[in-house]
Amino acid sequence: MRLNRRKWLRGTGGLLLLPQFESLADNQPVARADVKRLVCVGNLLGFYPGAFWPAAIPADTFRVENYRFGQSSKALDKLRGNITLLAGLDHSVKGGHFAVHSFLSGVVRSEAVSMPDGNITLDQFVAEHIGATTRFPSLAIGDSTGLHGGCQLSWTRTGTRVPPIEGPSSVYRLLFEKMDGGDRAAVARRLANETSILDSVRDDAGQFRKRLSSADQHKFEEYLTAVRDVEQRVQLRRRWIDVPKPRPPFPPPRNTNLVEDLPLLYDLIALALQTESTNVVTLEIGGAFRPTHLGIQGDYHALSHHGKRAGHVESLITLDAYQIEHFARFLEKLASMTDAEGNSFLDTTVVLMGSGMGDANTHTNKNLPVVLAGGGFQHGSLLAFKQNGSDSPPLCNLFVSILQQLGIAVDRFGKSTGTLRGLTA
Repeated sequence: MRLNRRKWLRGTGGLLLLPQFESLADNQPVARADVKRLVCVGNLLGFYPGAFWPAAIPADTFRVENYRFGQSSKALDKLRGNITLLAGLDHSVKGGHFAVHSFLSGVVRSEAVSMPDGNITLDQFVAEHIGATTRFPSLAIGDSTGLHGGCQLSWTRTGTRVPPIEGPSSVYRLLFEKMDGGDRAAVARRLANETSILDSVRDDAGQFRKRLSSADQHKFEEYLTAVRDVEQRVQLRRRWIDVPKPRPPFPPPRNTNLVEDLPLLYDLIALALQTESTNVVTLEIGGAFRPTHLGIQGDYHALSHHGKRAGHVESLITLDAYQIEHFARFLEKLASMTDAEGNSFLDTTVVLMGSGMGDANTHTNKNLPVVLAGGGFQHGSLLAFKQNGSDSPPLCNLFVSILQQLGIAVDRFGKSTGTLRGLTA
């Protein structure tokens, strides 16, 4: 008997989504046309608004079709049929750089304890549902050091930052470097030991729970959730120990900095999707580097606080345009790739680019720069949402629409109030 890949418990007045159980797994492989993927690209410092947004967005128009891209975003023009530019969306949070980590969750860490799913980010939520079929449930690429503690784009349900994979060298090793027999045996022993420890923790948990107050029960449940997350990761790693990795397409690369390495990083992300190593990827571009390869003096963070100085603004626009140019190149690459069924990778991959920072110069988290690409949405327009109005939706509504487009049956995410209008016919 073939069972639906999504398992549900039917309760009074609703449905509860269950995790994937191996004993109830499908007996047949998933058809390639059903494979969905998510790539999220985040920028710690956003983009200079005066060059990113079109020069004039009609005040009384929601769907703008004949718009002209800004100076830094013009590389997207040739892809306008595959993208939607979204203006006027944010999470209604404050905190400047210290709130940018909320970009994919809609929740700042200080509010996470009161939210049903904490500050879990969109990528990790998706990985929980479609990540078990690949070697890596998700890949988070970024920088663990630098400005404000490094990249903080991706967060688990338990409020833990997903440590970023640093640079193309590390991504390459993860995707293609093979283990010999001794290494595999060592990894197997380590995973067996971790499993034994987790079994002991779980056995002791029942007795320990009885000694806790009702207030501590919630904290303990969060702890058990973290234990279950580790168990799932261990089981997945054991499953892939003896499965050969793909053949490397080129020699191992070296790291420079995240922006200079962007072309190679995007190529590696495309390879990760194409080789079915993962279906979920995040890439965060931090702010602690000097883009000297572009002939720019000064570090990225300092340029973002330009104080309207013409030279700083000009350099910032150059850097923004460079980033968007390579994002556009990545979309073109996905559009040119097809799977065994002839489906374009761009059509079956939702790609999101944006930032938790609307304007780094003023430290505002309003009107975030957001580009949605691929994934089978209705594209070709700029959707201009009115800020602070009665019909002003939260950015999390977009995330609900993305989740549903990926086939994940949810009606809320973070601070959402529904889906985002304008993305489907």
